[in-house]
Amino acid sequence: MEIKVMHQVMEWNEDVSDAVKAELSRHRVCLINVLGSPGAGKTSTIVSLVERLRSKYRIGVIEGDITGQIDAEQIDALGLPVVQLDTDGACHIEAMSIQHILPHFDLDSLDVLFVENIGNLVCPAEFNIGESFRLAILSVPEGDDKVEKYPLMFSTSQALAINKYDLKDYFGFDDERVERSARGINPEIVLFRTSSRDGLGLDELAGWIDRRIDAVLSSEDENKEG
Repeated sequence: MEIKVMHQVMEWNEDVSDAVKAELSRHRVCLINVLGSPGAGKTSTIVSLVERLRSKYRIGVIEGDITGQIDAEQIDALGLPVVQLDTDGACHIEAMSIQHILPHFDLDSLDVLFVENIGNLVCPAEFNIGESFRLAILSVPEGDDKVEKYPLMFSTSQALAINKYDLKDYFGFDDERVERSARGINPEIVLFRTSSRDGLGLDELAGWIDRRIDAVLSSEDENKEG
C-alpha cells in the first residue's frame, strides 16, 4: 500500500510539474532548480550568478527553507523579486508549491527564476518542479564520496559545481574522484570548480548558465511561432 501511494504521489507531482513548465513557457521564463546540502553554498552561488547575469536577464528567486527567511533577506538586499517558501519540516519542494507561488511574481517581467531547493542530497532530487534544468552544488567540506553515496541528484542534474574549492587542500578532497563518479552515472554532466570567496570558476559557470538560458528562451520563442 505504501509503495502504491508513493507511486501515485510521484505521478501527481509529474502532472503538476508539467503544468508549471507550461505556465513558465507561456510567459517565457526559464526556471533553474539549485540543489545541494545545507551549507554547500547554494545562496552564495546564486548571489554570485545573479551579479553576473542581471545585466542581461530579469531575475527572480524562490528561496526554499524548512523555516526562516535568512536567505531570502540576502536576496532581497540585491533588489530582486523574491518569495520565501517554508516547507514546515518537509525535506523537499514539490511542484505544487511552485505552482502556488508563481502568482506572486509578475512573470511577464521576468526571464529567469532561480529556485533554491531545501538543503538535502536525497529528497529534492526525486521531485521535478517544472524546472528547465538543474544545478547541483557539492562543497569540499562535505567529502568526495557524496556522488557515490547519493547518486540520484547528480544523475539528474545538468551541471555540478564543486564549491568552496579554495578549501580543497585543507580537506584532502579528491575532485578527480568526484568527476569520475559523476561522469560514470551521468556522462553529459558539466563540472565546474567554484569558490564564492575568491570568484574561482564563477565566470565559467555563469557563462554556461547564460547559454542554457538562451537555449531555453529561444526554444520557447520557436514554440510560440510554430
